[in-house]
Amino acid sequence: MTTRTSDSGPRRRALLAATALAAVGVGAGVGVAQPKAVAAPAARRVRLTLPAPTGPYPVGTVSHRLVDHGRPDPWVASRPSRELMVSVRYPARDVERYPRAAQLSPGEAAGFDRLNSFGGVPRGSVDWAATRTFAHQGAPPARARRGAARPVVLYSSGVGDPRSLGTTLTDELASRGYVVVCVDHTYDASAVEFPDGRIETSRLPEEYERAEREGTVVELLRKTCAVRVADLRFVLDQLPAIAPTPFAIGAFGQSAGGFAALQAMHDDRRIAAAANLDGVLAYVQEDQDPGPLSTVAADGVDRPVLLLGKDGNDHHTVPSWGALWEHSSGPRLDLTLLGSGHATYTDATSMLPRIAARLGLPKEMVTGAIGTVAPKRAVAVQRAYVPAFFDRELRHRDDAGLLDGPSARYPEVRFVG
Repeated sequence: MTTRTSDSGPRRRALLAATALAAVGVGAGVGVAQPKAVAAPAARRVRLTLPAPTGPYPVGTVSHRLVDHGRPDPWVASRPSRELMVSVRYPARDVERYPRAAQLSPGEAAGFDRLNSFGGVPRGSVDWAATRTFAHQGAPPARARRGAARPVVLYSSGVGDPRSLGTTLTDELASRGYVVVCVDHTYDASAVEFPDGRIETSRLPEEYERAEREGTVVELLRKTCAVRVADLRFVLDQLPAIAPTPFAIGAFGQSAGGFAALQAMHDDRRIAAAANLDGVLAYVQEDQDPGPLSTVAADGVDRPVLLLGKDGNDHHTVPSWGALWEHSSGPRLDLTLLGSGHATYTDATSMLPRIAARLGLPKEMVTGAIGTVAPKRAVAVQRAYVPAFFDRELRHRDDAGLLDGPSARYPEVRFVG
């Protein structure tokens, strides 16, 4: 996700502009230097909560380590196989006996504290490991009605972000009957913890620094997206082992995760619909730059697409979105959440205002990341429109007619024609 801070100046936005990479010092969100601070005592650190999901089902979760023995790790040459961690969110039952899962394990929390996309938040000031999700670890899955299969949706976060930074929306979908597979992209995410306790941290700060020196930033952007798409397609291969057999599969993500979701749909016909939450679809460092385009933008797709942009981003203003719009033959929907920022479509919407209030951080740090839209309204919009899109395209039902045009219930949402 992209953040802005008062001392960073105009930020370049790119595929890599999804996180504050502390070692670099340039780029949109890439290299926002984190203020140095001695870790506060645990009792004095900010503790955070997330909004409870609103669907009819309680939520369960399990995590899996997946190993692609046919693919050496593209970021670490010494690793002969690509390893991923995924979390599966699903409708559950009898959850009272099962603890609520942490948003981040202690190892992941330590990595996120060192290298996170919340530029301007002093290190050691937030107890990232204390946040609990509303998903219950290991709870038994709810029985599908008459044994019917459930739709499965893949989720990919922004560059540098852990898979859990989209918890509010992924838990919401699970509470509404979806199985959601949240993917950590190893050596891209701030920190990934494996079952044996091994923690692998992001290699992107040094990769980006080298690419800037060598003039190969575009090549790095291409590689980053290609790795993510290969990860998602491998997870698709593993669905029979980690999730119930779906009757339909979707994908969505924020920033680079949205790019990867649409590109994966372009490359793999198993994905029936995809939603892109403010992810540019070109290998550029500004959303408004015209190219080079990804193949999903250059070719278009013949299946349903949702573009949900920050205020100012739509298919008229973002050339890669315009190319996708022009070249696609499938259903297309372009929505703008007025007053939103790039990070609005992550848990930053709930977290950053609380952190800033507790630490006395400038308002501009918050609005630079999540915009000026009221956080509760931003969460409500996402919970309404993203499930409505997948309901229509995967379940073939449109109970509320929410996607037909502007709604008085959500005046913040603009339909872009």
